[in-house]
Amino acid sequence: MNQSRNVRWGVLGTARIAAKVTRAIHAVDGAEVVAVASRSGERAASWAKDHGVPHSYGTYQALLDDDQLDAIYVPLPPSMHAEWTMRCAEAGKHVLCEKPLAINAVEAESMATACRKSNVQLMDATMWVHHPRAAEMLRSIGDGQLGALRRMTVGFGMNMETYIQQNPPHMAQDNQTGNSTLENCLANELRMKRDMGGGCLLDLGWYCIRAALWAFGGLPRQVYGTARYHNDVDINFSGLMWFENDRMSSFDCGFDLTWRKWFEVVGTGGSLVCDDFVNPWDSDRPRYWIHNQKGSATEFATEPLIQEQCMIDHFCQIVRTGELNDAWPKISIANQRICDALDQSARSGKVVQID
Repeated sequence: MNQSRNVRWGVLGTARIAAKVTRAIHAVDGAEVVAVASRSGERAASWAKDHGVPHSYGTYQALLDDDQLDAIYVPLPPSMHAEWTMRCAEAGKHVLCEKPLAINAVEAESMATACRKSNVQLMDATMWVHHPRAAEMLRSIGDGQLGALRRMTVGFGMNMETYIQQNPPHMAQDNQTGNSTLENCLANELRMKRDMGGGCLLDLGWYCIRAALWAFGGLPRQVYGTARYHNDVDINFSGLMWFENDRMSSFDCGFDLTWRKWFEVVGTGGSLVCDDFVNPWDSDRPRYWIHNQKGSATEFATEPLIQEQCMIDHFCQIVRTGELNDAWPKISIANQRICDALDQSARSGKVVQID
């Protein structure tokens, strides 16, 4: 494409997260949101007006038929990611798809294949890995100051009831009173629907697994998971992952916990701790700590950029240059494979080997 003009985005759906990513696109030089689609033309028009988007469509396909668009952001439920990502690829649009990339690794592979065939970029919207802090921490993990790496521990939790009360689904209403209730909101929350890709493993555990793959490189040899379920949906999950060279990662995540988002990478000579890796508690001061063997900790603060904007900027650079980066779909598929294996392990009660 002409590198002097903006990358023109379409937004395929009006989920909560779409507002945050749309703001990020608006804020990035060389990017603009041109259109949004919903299954309701009225809702699409209202959302477009509220978020400064000039065009709206009442069907998803109408958005893909818009020849002025270069890239599509897909914030649909996970169960819809495969179909609409492949349709985006067929329409010649680059795809930034929300995480988890798909329901399972088979779908993820199909999505990546379709995008490669159409010569378009596929990337999942795991935002934190695009922030300068992630690059700086990874250098610290790999430069030897921690010694030989041995362990990584990750925790990511949220309180679903509190979240729903603060962010009720727009369609969840009590049939008799017309008022949203917690019970009905939970019933309509896609995170609580297994057939739509719900469950804390795919929602929160995705980040924990990505952190381990990011820190250690490569896939684990075997995994073990255990979960607590509600209506066949995992609302609390713990996992173990064994990597080569005596490295191990453990994580826990849940919908019934306080808000927490931290990890620790431990070696024979020190450890690195980040207490807000998913997104900084204070966006003006993204920080982490390195602890030495004597218990002395040094705090590091990195450039205070907005991670959503970093992600959009990185994606736009790929679109402008036309130099597709296959590392992004590959890490997404790896992430999905480990999610699949952990789910299988938790449901069978057995350790699962990774090919």
